[in-house]
Amino acid sequence: MKEDHPKVNYGKTGLLLINLGTPDSTSWLDIRKYLKEFLSDKRVIEVNPVLWQIILNLFILNLRPSKTAKAYKEIWMKKENMSPLRYYTIMQTKKLSEKLANENFIIDYAMRYGSPSIKSKMQELKKKGCENIIILPLYPQYAAATTATVCDEVYRTLMKMRWQPSLQIIPHYESEPLYISALEKSLNKKITEINWSPDIVVASYHGIPKKYFEKGDPYHCYCQKTSRLLSEKFTKFPIKTTFQSRFGPQEWLQPYTDKTLESLPKEGKKNILVICPGFSSDCVETLEEISIQGKKSFLDNGGKNFDVVPCLNDGDDHINLLDHLTKKYLPK
Repeated sequence: MKEDHPKVNYGKTGLLLINLGTPDSTSWLDIRKYLKEFLSDKRVIEVNPVLWQIILNLFILNLRPSKTAKAYKEIWMKKENMSPLRYYTIMQTKKLSEKLANENFIIDYAMRYGSPSIKSKMQELKKKGCENIIILPLYPQYAAATTATVCDEVYRTLMKMRWQPSLQIIPHYESEPLYISALEKSLNKKITEINWSPDIVVASYHGIPKKYFEKGDPYHCYCQKTSRLLSEKFTKFPIKTTFQSRFGPQEWLQPYTDKTLESLPKEGKKNILVICPGFSSDCVETLEEISIQGKKSFLDNGGKNFDVVPCLNDGDDHINLLDHLTKKYLPK
């Protein structure tokens, strides 16, 4: 019977880097498809699901794709024909693979929304013989709408596998010394590139509805912790924590980044740097919302100098951080 046994690959470990996601193109249909998957996640939108699907399909998915497409067109990498988030996630995967080169270790990436999906990549790793799979959500600060929903999709995929690999999920790393050090270095590098001194550094994180925080989501605390640790290490200029990207009429975590950028010049702070510590890769939120819209708002309200610190992206400090986080979970 031995010759009748199906071939089974085995003996390997897989690492899956997982980021939020991105549309496949800037077309209206691709943007709509991406938004539909993203905004249908019950961890992202915690309202009555039946009512929400009516609102989503009748109104939001007919109106919002055009606005979102315009934003993506502003930052789309035409030569690579992809969004910056996809590009940098691919480069992180490639560089980490080179750093951890091992024939029994496979590194790949997936997106929580859009392609490649978590399900497809986990199945692919299993077929290649990965008896152990390590998941690295690229979110430094834990939130139910980010890290937890990645875990949900990973678990759903495992539930349908006949032969399940062992699973390890690398936790949030908001206070990891290498992460804080990488942020500090990125700030110092930007300061050496500009010919003016900032009055203040704005640390802008993606927001969540305030009611999520009140229900026990620790995200706000983790963001504040990152800012505090960064402030202790980077003492040249004060750092102010704000929250961006709010959606809908409900109250979100405050202070709001956009309102802060409008008010700072009136407070005499006309030279500012913005850093976005919660984003592992530059994306539409950092490149369009902050670097374009945020800058315009700041200057229109009396600001003088404005610049944005790039995300850690595929820089050496970031790859070293990912390498450090991963090695803790590799088989001995």
